[in-house]
Amino acid sequence: MIANIFVIGLLNGCIYALLAAGFSLMFSVARIVNLAFTAYWMVSAYCYYGITSSLGVHPLIAAPVSVAVVILLSLFFQFVVINPIKGSGMSVMILSLAIGLVLQKIVSLQSLSYTIVPNLVEGTMEWFGVTVTYQYFLCLVVVVVVLIGLWLFLSKTRHGVAIRAISEDRQVAGLMGIDERFVIALVTAVSVGVAAIAGVVVSPLYALEPTMWMSHLLVLMAVVIFGGMGSMKGSIITAFIIAFTETSVVLMLPTGGFLRSAVVMAFMIAVLMIKPTGLFGTLAEE
Repeated sequence: MIANIFVIGLLNGCIYALLAAGFSLMFSVARIVNLAFTAYWMVSAYCYYGITSSLGVHPLIAAPVSVAVVILLSLFFQFVVINPIKGSGMSVMILSLAIGLVLQKIVSLQSLSYTIVPNLVEGTMEWFGVTVTYQYFLCLVVVVVVLIGLWLFLSKTRHGVAIRAISEDRQVAGLMGIDERFVIALVTAVSVGVAAIAGVVVSPLYALEPTMWMSHLLVLMAVVIFGGMGSMKGSIITAFIIAFTETSVVLMLPTGGFLRSAVVMAFMIAVLMIKPTGLFGTLAEE
């Protein structure tokens, strides 16, 4: 039981961590709550499946193509649809949710039921007494590499410094000559790219279905609020806390598995009542 909780919780935690890292990065810079974020994750998984299965393209080629397609799609929606109304937070939330629903309907035209994606690497092995696939280990490695790469990009590169400057104080950053429009485009590409990579590597481990983005959106919102809006460190840590909590509820109470979301939400509410900014969040001034 403990081994199953660890293996499944670790996988879910990695997925939530990637999505939360990208979402937190976008919020900290663009100051928008993009509810279509997990829809890009879903589209990436389906895009990867379509390119490999329908077109017969090798997975190593299909993976970066899928990520690139989703990034371009997100940039289109960001600058054509969202940016003109970004001053109204509620309008952005409603419109981004509509974008997610549109993407869901488009995917539904191609897939009305669960879709199984072939593994990129075949084979299984025993780990802590649990049989896991090599695709599982590939997913873990990719997540670690992406998170380390994201940290290095933000802390060691010139563009990363510009992103952090905008997130700290956009007015001062503007006076220093940092192009806010370019930085927002870069952040959109990076954050959605992280989500798209997650979609590609985990697609063989899940049965894909068009509404999968909605369930992950609820978890993602819980993660970033629980960890502190805009805090990437907090989001990554709470991603694993929530993942292991969910997995424990499902495996220890099989008949009460439907309560997993309720348990997570109750835990989040309790934390926010004690610390309204989340575990690692701070009050920010605009």
